[in-house]
Amino acid sequence: MPNPWRWSAARARQTLQRTLRERLGALGYLEVETPLLVPAPGMEPHITAFEVPFVPETEVGRPRTLYLHTSPEYGMKRLLAEGSGPLFQICKVFRNGEVSAHHNPEFTLLELYRPQADYRAVMADLEEVLSAAADALGAPELFGRRPYQRVTVRDALLQATGIDLRSIRGAAELAAAAAAKAGVTASADDGFDDIFFRVFLKAVEPHLGLERPCYLVDYPASMAALSRLKPEDPSVAERFELYARGMELANGFSELTDAAEQRRRLEEERAWRIAQGRPAYPLDEKFLEAVGRMPPSGGVAVGLDRVLMLLLGAQRIDDVLLFPAREFV
Repeated sequence: MPNPWRWSAARARQTLQRTLRERLGALGYLEVETPLLVPAPGMEPHITAFEVPFVPETEVGRPRTLYLHTSPEYGMKRLLAEGSGPLFQICKVFRNGEVSAHHNPEFTLLELYRPQADYRAVMADLEEVLSAAADALGAPELFGRRPYQRVTVRDALLQATGIDLRSIRGAAELAAAAAAKAGVTASADDGFDDIFFRVFLKAVEPHLGLERPCYLVDYPASMAALSRLKPEDPSVAERFELYARGMELANGFSELTDAAEQRRRLEEERAWRIAQGRPAYPLDEKFLEAVGRMPPSGGVAVGLDRVLMLLLGAQRIDDVLLFPAREFV
């Protein structure tokens, strides 16, 4: 039976989601639903999807493996390509193996997209809705100080460690040497991205957003994911993450609308997964076809359980869930 703290968290969750819906509606966003069960999940290198066997019991379909979605992104971008206008979704997403103080394998995500916009416009919308949610829950000091701080990845890393990404230029050997000077053990065989994240998680992330929320912007191009590169500086991607009190809350982009480039990136990530012995998922051809028809857009995914943790002062994600996975894994 849930304890009184969890009942308070459940009421706060209701207020949070209601306020987000109201504010996004006022900003012109349409709420949509996309399938939880999909033929192809995301291809992010370090995310593992839950596999679900489909066993037909009628004349329709064939036996195959489906997946619980790790994000509603593919479906929502197909809707953008059909002319949906601004849209959002609050839904459960699933990522296998993720159980920790800040992770649950089933968690709640707010995902939104605005066409004819870039990551700056999305950051502004996100500030507005989070500020309204904090006011509704009596914690305006957390998300109410606007505008949120904005700092580039390069500047954050340089300030915390003295490592200058421009001098490393994506070279794993140089990154490993710089990491050693920062007290992080790494080998050039680990690759530039993995070395970067080891240093980042140790020296940078814990210090982000301590006084007010902070947008970390302009990631190295190798970490572009589904974002476009910055036209005036293609060494970085128009990607941002939102941090508050040292916790990552959101990941957003100016969205990539080049279908050929999107295919290349997914195939590259798929090859990496195969090389690492991780599950390699099929490409979502309907999503890839839609990417080329998408309008210029900005989007973001926000972990609402973590937002709720901060608003309530909780130390563990379990404290804001009625049935945390830790009870049965």
